[in-house]
Order: sequence, then structure tokens, then C-alpha cells
Amino acid sequence: MAETSTPASGYTYADAGVSIAAGNALVRAIAPLARATRRPGADAELGGFGGVFDPRAAGFIDPLLVAANDGVGTKLKLAIEHDRHDGVGIDLVAMCANDLIVQGAEPLFFLDYYASGRLDEAVATRVVAGIAEGCRQAGCALIGGETAEMPGMYAGADYDLAGFCVGAVEREQLLTGAAIRPGDVLLGLASSGVHSNGFSLVRRLAADRGWKLARPALFDPELLLIDALMAPTRIYVRSLLPLLKGGHIRGLAHITGGGLLENVPRVLPEGCRAVIGAGAWEQSRLMAFLQAQGRIEPEEMARTFNCGIGMVAVVAPDETDGVAAALTAAGETVFRIGAVEAGQRGCSVTGGVEDWSARGEWTATHDA
Repeated sequence: MAETSTPASGYTYADAGVSIAAGNALVRAIAPLARATRRPGADAELGGFGGVFDPRAAGFIDPLLVAANDGVGTKLKLAIEHDRHDGVGIDLVAMCANDLIVQGAEPLFFLDYYASGRLDEAVATRVVAGIAEGCRQAGCALIGGETAEMPGMYAGADYDLAGFCVGAVEREQLLTGAAIRPGDVLLGLASSGVHSNGFSLVRRLAADRGWKLARPALFDPELLLIDALMAPTRIYVRSLLPLLKGGHIRGLAHITGGGLLENVPRVLPEGCRAVIGAGAWEQSRLMAFLQAQGRIEPEEMARTFNCGIGMVAVVAPDETDGVAAALTAAGETVFRIGAVEAGQRGCSVTGGVEDWSARGEWTATHDA
């Protein structure tokens, strides 16, 4: 049996692979990033045992609190392998904040969890800088978090992220989807890329097809393939919040894991079915590349990837033009992708031979 050496002066935490000094240095480095996310209700100071938020100072009268937590998934593997740490923090905030806005809730504050086998201050600072930028985009304050250094739990340079976000909505403005009716229009807001779902399949394709990720993409010679894949998830909060407060949107669906087929029905009441036409928007070159490289069947695309639509808004017919114009003015690319029909609760995506979906219809049905 191999012998282990015993420190002459006694054991320390650093001997076990944990550096308290490195953790303290990281806190000092990221404190200015957190302060930059200040908003009414939070001063975004780090270092206490817990973060404090005052909903009354944020202007709420009778708020309901809405909470969400999420991660970035195996997109982190690509970030680690290709030194693309700057955008994954935005992904982390987006996955939580976009889940809050679909319930009508304004994101108020955010906490992060960063875990690694050995703390690399430079990498962690880049990640947290992205989290702070995501909070800025979502309008929420970064009020705290946890940095865990756990030797033996993570190999090499691996790390993991989790995010926790709390928002608020006035009681009478909670978005439940109950107001959705047959005849309502579905507006699709363009995604910024793959976002943060489907990366286990992306990584499998990269390995099996031998993609050269550090080379220009076949579909865009001015963009490295890795940069196309790592584009941060779009945060829709600032564009949608004014319309929600004005009562102009009846329902929202964040298109994450499960794609269009699984996510749109989650916001529909009984007796309502979403019918989406794949020909209503042009499939992005990145999505077309993924589909072609993997010979992915259209139904699998509609259930795995966002297919170019990161958020779906359900609006009354007489509100459609106004909502679309407001979203466009706010910087979104908006498509009229379908409508709500009477029927069993679910979603159908249809298309002809000229559409990205090829010919057919794919359906998801959600029972109560």
C-alpha cells in the first residue's frame, strides 16, 4: 500500500485541496459586479449570511412571489473544453428569469451556486461576470451566492452552475393562461441560437461527425462553429414586462427542453389546442445545420430544440398587431406562427415539403 505524507506542521484545509484565501479573493473580485446590478429593493452587497430584498421598495402593493431554479446543462462541457466561460452566466440567468416572466412575474433578485474541484479565480470571475450581465439584462439584482470547492467531486477544470431567481407579480396580474380562448394568435419571438437545451445531442453530433469547432461554421464562414453553438440564451424580460403590466398578453411559453411540442401546451387551458405552422418562419441556418448533420426527424427537432423560437406569446386577435409592433420596437424578431383552436389540450406543428419540418404533423397532447 502506498504511503501518504503527513504535513510536519499539521493538516490544513489547503492540504485537502480547498483554499479559503482563493474563495475570499473571488468574493472581492466579483463584489463590484454584484453592485452593478443594484435595483430598487436591493443594494446587492455580498458577504452576509443571506441577501435581503424589499418588495415594497420595488413598488409592489400586494405581490405574489414566484421562484425558479435551473442550470445550464451540458453546454458547460463545451464552455470548459473550448474556454468559452463568458456567456454561460447569461444562460444561467436566462433559464430562470424567462421562466418567471411567463407567469407575469418581474425578476427581482438572483443567487448563484458555483461548484468546482479546485477554484480557478480567473474562470470563476468570468462566469460570475456573465451572471451579472444576465441580471442586468433581466433587471434583477445579484444579491448573493455560494462558491463550493469540492476536491474529488469534480475532475480537472470541470465546474457546475445552478441559479435561483425570485420574482413578484401583483396578485391580479398573475399570468395563468386561464384567459386564453380559441381564436387567439400565437406570436413567436426569435431565439438567439440553441439556448441551453439539447446540448447532449449537440455534443454527440460533434463527436460522431468530427466537427472542427474552432473553425468557421459551414453555414457562416465569418463565425466559428463553437461561437454559434455557445451564443447566450436570449432574455425576454424587458421586452415583455411592459406588455404584461398593460394586460396585453394572455399567455407565454418559454421554449426550453421539450421544444414547441411540449412547452406550448403547458400554458393552455382545457379545451384549447395550439396549431403551429412551421412555414411561418424561416428555419435558422444553425438549426438547419443540426437537422441535416444528425438526419434528425422533424418531430424530434420540434421536441428537442427551440427551432428558432425562444418564447411564444398568446394574444387576442385584436391585440396582435399592437403587441407585435411593441415587441419589434423593443428589439425582438416576431413571427405570427399559429393560433389557438378548440380541441383537446395540446400542440400540433404542421408543415409542407417546402418547410423545415418537411411533410407531416406532430402532436403533443397534455391531459389534465
